[in-house]
Amino acid sequence: MGRKFFVGGNWKCNGTTEQVKKIVSTLNGGEVPSQDVVEVVISPPFVFLPLVKEALRPDFHVAAQNCWVKKGGAFTGEVSAEMLVNLSIPWVIIGHSERRLMLKESNEFVGDKVAYALSQGLKVIACIGETLEQREAGSTVEVVAAQTKAIAGSRPCVSVVSFVTCLDVRFVGYFMYRTLTVTGLKDCICFFYKSKVSNWADVVLAYEPVWAIGTGKVATPAQAQEVHSELRKWLQANVSPEVAASTRIIYGGSVTAANCKELAAQPDVDGFLVGGASLKPEFIDIIKSAEVKKNA
Repeated sequence: MGRKFFVGGNWKCNGTTEQVKKIVSTLNGGEVPSQDVVEVVISPPFVFLPLVKEALRPDFHVAAQNCWVKKGGAFTGEVSAEMLVNLSIPWVIIGHSERRLMLKESNEFVGDKVAYALSQGLKVIACIGETLEQREAGSTVEVVAAQTKAIAGSRPCVSVVSFVTCLDVRFVGYFMYRTLTVTGLKDCICFFYKSKVSNWADVVLAYEPVWAIGTGKVATPAQAQEVHSELRKWLQANVSPEVAASTRIIYGGSVTAANCKELAAQPDVDGFLVGGASLKPEFIDIIKSAEVKKNA
């Protein structure tokens, strides 16, 4: 079965109550492909999450734009994953470049936030992407691979395994085991690395080149496809072929009704994370670009 097209609308820090009601009304009246063709997730500011969730059509879902890295407590201004679950918010955006750059969220911090959100039952839109300087330096693939590695992550663990009689390195599910046997002993110490992501069906990777976000510039279809393809290769080599084949990798960065169909036609582009255009009626046309993939 192919990867279902995914379109996210990131409203960022925009909107008043009346503006939000108007946008939701437009979305509710739009004719879009069915849920078996496209998954649509709308991400308003925190203060409007209950309003949007209540008023939005049932075939669209809602996402928060961020959540804290651990359980709530004395963290002024933050919103915990538990709070989002309590509000029945299914999705959260984590690692957007605006937070990475302006709030200095490191790869490791983003990876920890993704892991905690997933552990609490949220689904995650995990953002990655390079700056213009990094692209011009030829380090795009290196940068997004490092960001993805922090999201996929690993936690070192130690266990004791019985009746292992050889030196062995193998993958079992999402665990990598390295076992060392001492001659004459029935048990051995097993060092293994547990992935931060136990179910990749709950993760959508959003490739957003920083130089294309809100600038009017957009990666060409060939540029987007190249990076998405490299990300899929990374997943195949470092997680599993099954995860590489099934994980949705979406594109973000000045996506509009005018360029979405050509981008959607690329084999490794599985949808979009849309910023400014998600506040406009043209967002409906971007959702409709899912038909391009369906008919491919």
